[in-house]
Amino acid sequence: MVTPPMLTPITSPNLSAIPNLAHGFFTRQGGVSGGIYGALNCGLGSQDLRVNVLENRARVARHLGTSGERLLTAYQIHSAEAVIVTEPWGPDAQPKADALVTKTPGLALGALAADCTPILFCDPEARVIAAAHAGWKGALCGVIAATVEAMESIGADRKRIIAAIGPCIGPQNYEVGPEFQLNFTTQSSANSAYFHTPAAASRPYFDLPAFVRDSACAAGISTVTSVTTCTYADPDRFFSYRRTTHAREPDYGRQISAIALA
Repeated sequence: MVTPPMLTPITSPNLSAIPNLAHGFFTRQGGVSGGIYGALNCGLGSQDLRVNVLENRARVARHLGTSGERLLTAYQIHSAEAVIVTEPWGPDAQPKADALVTKTPGLALGALAADCTPILFCDPEARVIAAAHAGWKGALCGVIAATVEAMESIGADRKRIIAAIGPCIGPQNYEVGPEFQLNFTTQSSANSAYFHTPAAASRPYFDLPAFVRDSACAAGISTVTSVTTCTYADPDRFFSYRRTTHAREPDYGRQISAIALA
């Protein structure tokens, strides 16, 4: 029998130090999918073979100490919607949201991404966890603040929350247009600090991880750590929607970032 490849997720030292907590920012390595989805594609919304996606998600769940049906992700809509989770749902009953929150042991909460920013949260004292997906739209309209509010509604305290930001597209590869920049500067002129235009470029570039980090701090989270690396620049480890678009590929995989209370 061939031994399945080991999963080697990126982890946050701050979350790793919390007892009875499992988490990981999983890469694309260690799954069963082939072709453009190789190998650990966890996106149910992709055109990958469903049996492969479910097996990949089951491997992630086992790594976190739970079962595949208890690894939960939302139908992500680039919003500020945060849902409190008390029990598992089927893969075709996902709520439309971009953050999941729970205090129920044995449930693993996941955020899918392929350039957007995954964020994992934990209040170690209240034993409340969350996983959020922050693309530029969700980050701008307040998904992080909404996640914190949902966590506090079931006993967390934002001053105790530890948040870890995972791999996403980096500022050196996130070229945008002036209309994109206007979305941010209209909200606050201070947001111009997240854009730069290199000397040889004609269009601005956006620093998504910095904007997400500062948004988490602005939400009152006292400990915000970053284990981010650029998904676009590392095709061996990460799926990237923008890289797929540039390569004119028909679809793309999604990596998962997940957290669970033992």
